[in-house]
Amino acid sequence: MKRIFGTDGVRGKANFTPMTVEIAMALGRAVGKLFRLHNSKHRVVIGKDTRLSCYMFENALIAGLCSMGVDTLMVGPLPTPGVAFITRAYRADAGVVISASHNSFYDNGIKFFSADGYKFSDEWEKKVEELVFKNDFSDSLPKDYEIGKNTKIDDANGRYIEFAKNTFPKNRSLKGIKIALDCANGAGYRVAPMIFRELDAEVYVIGDRPNGININHQCGSMYPEGLRDLVLESGAHIGIALDGDADRVIMVDEKGEIVDGDDILAISAKDLLKNNILKNNKVVTTVMCNLGFIKAMENLGIEVIQSKVGDRYVIQDMLNLGANLGGEQSGHIIFSDHNTTGDGLVSALQVLKVMVTEQKKLSELASIVEKYPQICLNIPVIDKPALDTLKKVRETISCCEKSLDKRGRILVRYSGTENICRVMVEGKELNEVKAIAEEIALAIKTEIGLQESL
Repeated sequence: MKRIFGTDGVRGKANFTPMTVEIAMALGRAVGKLFRLHNSKHRVVIGKDTRLSCYMFENALIAGLCSMGVDTLMVGPLPTPGVAFITRAYRADAGVVISASHNSFYDNGIKFFSADGYKFSDEWEKKVEELVFKNDFSDSLPKDYEIGKNTKIDDANGRYIEFAKNTFPKNRSLKGIKIALDCANGAGYRVAPMIFRELDAEVYVIGDRPNGININHQCGSMYPEGLRDLVLESGAHIGIALDGDADRVIMVDEKGEIVDGDDILAISAKDLLKNNILKNNKVVTTVMCNLGFIKAMENLGIEVIQSKVGDRYVIQDMLNLGANLGGEQSGHIIFSDHNTTGDGLVSALQVLKVMVTEQKKLSELASIVEKYPQICLNIPVIDKPALDTLKKVRETISCCEKSLDKRGRILVRYSGTENICRVMVEGKELNEVKAIAEEIALAIKTEIGLQESL
């Protein structure tokens, strides 16, 4: 049996395995069966982003869950962290988010949260997978009068807006702050502008007109160029770019420079340390973080823990180590004192809090990290054979590592959510780093082959 769960739930091209209506319904039935065995409430929250295909997957999941005697609470387009919050607020058995995060509209995904708002563990995902592959629920069907019902929740947006605002100090205001905001035509397009405006900021918005196929298209955290232009044109103090499901954020400072997850993590770690609320003096990040971030934390006396790539692994290490701050260079930042998953809007509010409290520009705050040159290339591939079985790729990486010696590092891995091989090379000299990354990328293209264009 081939696994259908990746690093962030189930994900793929909509209408193709594993993202088919049939599998979505089976996932709903599998989760329904498991929770009827283990819980008594039997209700599940379902949220989504703005992709065209969300409608069919939403209905398939509702049908699957209701057929197993589970009530569903439909919240509509809402950021992933908002669904995690609503799941806890309604004391539901689980939460489901239909989203492919930063991917293009033709992809979609399904990810699950437990009752406490954390993403399903590997153990639970395995149980769900086994039931999906078996696809026989005849032994667990409820009585005819116990079939579940679907209810639309009308106040989910308002609840999440208040939750997010409450992570910003009550004695502070964003009055006088100009914010350029890119909602990526995604799940945050309604709530994000309201959050900042209700805190008295002057907000200039782009990416707030979703049409089902423009989510993440040349906008949002993956494409911050448009936000940079808006910052410079409007004279904004800060630019905030969300991704499709608003669980990550990339920023732009007042000069038009990109402020990524490493910078945001460093700004926040320094602030928490200063206020004596950085638990166990630790920050959790991933192996993709810039060496400049590690150096900055060392200078502050903060221990850096590097997890596998994926915010769920960052969160697991945070829980195991008793840390309350973690994140990824891509912009997933977890403030566990506030939420159980990456939250782009809460993260932005924490940086704004520091700006307002210290009366400093974002560029000043971000200067704590002196970045090492880093090149990241994404190579589309047909399949994902084990990298150590690819002779040419293995030999090329080995040769490049010897050339780079101890002046940098190389990381080659497959994406857990797309048919992509990621090559990251970091060192002191940009030209050398670029040349090495391109050499490894060529070896991958030669040995695995390019994915056919969609």
